[in-house]
Amino acid sequence: MSKDDFQTHFAHPRYWPAWLGIGAMRLGAWLPWRLKLALGKGIGLLAWRLARRRRHITETNLRLCFPELSETRRAELVRETFIANGIGLLETATGWCRDPEHLRHRVTFKGQEHMARLQVEGKGALIIGIHFSTLDLGGALHSLFFPADAVYRPHDNPLFERFMTRARSRIFGQAIDRHDLRGVVRRLKAGHNVWYSPDQDFGRDACVFAPFFGISAATVRMTSRIARMTGAPVMPLIFHRNPDNRTYTLEYLPPLENFPSGDEVADATRVNAVIEAAIRKHPEQYLWLHRRFKTRPEGEPGFY
Repeated sequence: MSKDDFQTHFAHPRYWPAWLGIGAMRLGAWLPWRLKLALGKGIGLLAWRLARRRRHITETNLRLCFPELSETRRAELVRETFIANGIGLLETATGWCRDPEHLRHRVTFKGQEHMARLQVEGKGALIIGIHFSTLDLGGALHSLFFPADAVYRPHDNPLFERFMTRARSRIFGQAIDRHDLRGVVRRLKAGHNVWYSPDQDFGRDACVFAPFFGISAATVRMTSRIARMTGAPVMPLIFHRNPDNRTYTLEYLPPLENFPSGDEVADATRVNAVIEAAIRKHPEQYLWLHRRFKTRPEGEPGFY
């Protein structure tokens, strides 16, 4: 698409909301830090009050995953989750629109030696990311230390898809469509790292059922398949905003041993266990707003 075609096509009124959203993200990325936090908290609290459907999903997820908590504590955690994800919108804007170098002083990175060893050996790693509210900012911060491609879901709006893909391509080496398995395999075999988040429900055909917080959850089988096809080590990456709300911690865990095992359910169970342990450290920062348990085993009723 030429520059003139681009301007004409995306000038249509149906794209005006997307332009407003992009403009808001660019503006939000440059706000002072305290104002970002205050605005993000305000957005989160507004959504908590008004987004009843998402609040119901969040309440259901937390009731299923944390039955040991009192109703009062779970209600507090629902509110905290919306606040964290509201702040996450500003963090995403920052990750997409600004040079991550300006945040280097805010990052503590643990376990770098695990990835450094693989880099010396010339191996590409399959990086297991997690859908925390800090996901995209975490990717930007990670790029300060190690290069990586990223697997992503294309956005339905073509204008926002263009903006998002260009932003992520600046952070990552390549932005790879989640349906492009060959692209993932090709990059890993060439020695590139690939960031991949397997903690969403992609439907019965793409998943096996494995426990997640004690609940049978549709879990993508692609993690073990990619590892088997490429021989790439599987590296869990944990990242979160610290309690001071000003600094961040990234941490590589050692590569999963004896993975894949040849048993897709066992492999999915191991990956879910790693993700669950990371979430339990900062549960409010996880994306509980999505329907993690949407697909149920045959004969089981839905939760939502």
